Amino acid sequence: MSAVWVAAEALVGVRFRLQGREAVTGLDCVGVIVAAFAAAGTKLAALDDYPLRGVSLRRAEALLSQAGLVPVRGATRPGDVGLFALPGRQLHLALLAPGRIIHADAGLRRVVRAPASRLPEAASRWRPSSER
Repeated sequence: MSAVWVAAEALVGVRFRLQGREAVTGLDCVGVIVAAFAAAGTKLAALDDYPLRGVSLRRAEALLSQAGLVPVRGATRPGDVGLFALPGRQLHLALLAPGRIIHADAGLRRVVRAPASRLPEAASRWRPSSER
């Protein structure tokens, strides 16, 4: 299991907070990614100013690239970052493992571990270039 996935599992149950970046006060989808990578020893640059709505998929992918992640294809590995295009021009990030996700669920108001089928297929998947 990757250190990022293990760190994300420790965040399950943390409350949801829009634009939350600290587990003690709450996390949104970006916060889960930032916190899990930080706990695993990797600081992601450029994700703190990530807009939640109205940004294009291409712009979001550019931000993920600026943060030090690279797009990947092939089998999902635990700790991959999924970028999802949801209705209403809303983008969402989640950590992936085969058949599972960990993400900040706004409806449930907390970070959850769920079957991957809870979200549509990811528009793209990302991981640090060192793990490509």
